[in-house]
Amino acid sequence: MRNAEIIYNPAAGRFPVVAAIPSAERTLRAAGWEVASLETRSGGHATELAASAAARGIDAVFAVGGDGTIGQVASGLVGTQTALGILPAGTANVWGKELGMQPYSWIARNALEANVKLLAESPIYAVDVGVCNQQPFLMWAGLGLDALSVQKVEPRFRFEKFFAVPEYAATTLLASARWHGISLRIWADGEEIEGHYILAVINNIRHYMGGLTNLSPDAMLDDGIFDLWLFSGKTPADALRFFFEMWSGRHIDSAHIRRVPFRELRLEAETEFAVQTDGEPRFDTKIAEISIRKRALRVLMPPHALDALSQEPVG
Repeated sequence: MRNAEIIYNPAAGRFPVVAAIPSAERTLRAAGWEVASLETRSGGHATELAASAAARGIDAVFAVGGDGTIGQVASGLVGTQTALGILPAGTANVWGKELGMQPYSWIARNALEANVKLLAESPIYAVDVGVCNQQPFLMWAGLGLDALSVQKVEPRFRFEKFFAVPEYAATTLLASARWHGISLRIWADGEEIEGHYILAVINNIRHYMGGLTNLSPDAMLDDGIFDLWLFSGKTPADALRFFFEMWSGRHIDSAHIRRVPFRELRLEAETEFAVQTDGEPRFDTKIAEISIRKRALRVLMPPHALDALSQEPVG
């Protein structure tokens, strides 16, 4: 019999998810799993719980929460044989959208149970994980404008999450009035790039900006290649233009936006810049080194996610 742990964030999302945990447990047991549930106290605690589960040989850890919680649980499972199951129950749920899953909410109160039923019999695929200055990330690392915005809005009270999109947009525009970008020296697989940028985003998934846009429409989760997106600019008008270009899909051919696929990346600046990973504020630094751990994380994959995978399942 397979065994699992459900690691859930009680503060995640607009609606408390705690009441739905027992039904998720029952669904897993009905599918032939032994299961226990654990509540997180912080992001670091979520990583510790996941690492402990992997060390004890647990077959799968089901992460219940938003993108931050999922990224934190994933950090504890990288390089192990324990698979990650995604049960989106946060505010934006971008990783859930990437996998084609319905997030838990007040109007979708059975979503957790439905997703558990789906993943309980799903195959396991190995996906890539990024590492930025020793911090693993599953979806993106961002520096500059979006990292400053994340610093301002996180953490949020639950009532604020009902206004997440307009709050983030307003925060970004206000930040752009004070942030005029940064001059970067960049080495991407040995190629050197220099320029002044208002925003730089490193991503391994297709969605970005709260799931409102497909930043990298052809991104694959397991090909060992990430994208670096560089946004040239200095003003709020530049930031607003980039928002509409990404939202409309015109960023692919924009003269002010550059896409750089890479396997190894280094970014340097003379002054410190903020960094976020998976939507969580991380640190300020003058040097960011990004590497890729190819197919280092096992994930239970629902059917709608299979077009973003290039390799066969591992189990």
